[in-house]
Amino acid sequence: MSQTQPRLRIAPLDVGFGLRKQASDAIKRAIMDMELYGHAGEIRLDERQLSEDLGVSRTPIREALSVLEQEGLVRSIPRRGIIVVRKTKREIVEMITVWAAIESMAARLAADNALPADVAALSGLMDAFDEDPSGHLTEYSDANMEFHRAIIRLGGIELMSSLTDALFIHMRAVRAVTMTQDNRAQRSVADHRAIIAALQAGDADLAERLVRAHTLGLAEHVERHGGLLDRQPPAVEAAPCKIYSREK
Repeated sequence: MSQTQPRLRIAPLDVGFGLRKQASDAIKRAIMDMELYGHAGEIRLDERQLSEDLGVSRTPIREALSVLEQEGLVRSIPRRGIIVVRKTKREIVEMITVWAAIESMAARLAADNALPADVAALSGLMDAFDEDPSGHLTEYSDANMEFHRAIIRLGGIELMSSLTDALFIHMRAVRAVTMTQDNRAQRSVADHRAIIAALQAGDADLAERLVRAHTLGLAEHVERHGGLLDRQPPAVEAAPCKIYSREK
């Protein structure tokens, strides 16, 4: 587990457009790309560093951080600054349970309504990997999350996607950790292929059951092995999170 302070990967903004939304979107993407649960210390955002890296004044940065705090992604703590929010193990398990309920219903709807080309696109996500993707975990973790997002989209109900957007920010970070444990990457590929087969067959009952079992399997794994999630960051002052751009 890395002990160095993580850094947000972030690029300068286009000053010709609304800066608050650009800043909030850029910071949110950078948070999603971080290993939120692979670092023992708290992750602190430095307003001045963000301002420098995004190439804008502090005003849109403050506004963006306020938006992200309302969305529950960051928290302002007196005398400590802006901290990236990390969930406890119990909160993660609850989030996965909600995710399982939504995605399993989406899979049922998709089995009845999704176009063959849409299901073929799911197969394409998995075809890029062998049965054991452990040698390409970063790429597979990204494809894995896109697979689950796609199933929810194929359910055809926009509210399902909007409800799960916030969940996926933390789920991606949790998946990045759990994919390295207990052969979960290999089992994930097998589960995904079975789900695709059920969707191709138009078997709504089976698709719903497989998605629910697959997702709740993650909840069970976190229950057994998610001790790191309950490890509280040090209460002492930590170095501010360094922010830098991909391109300058």
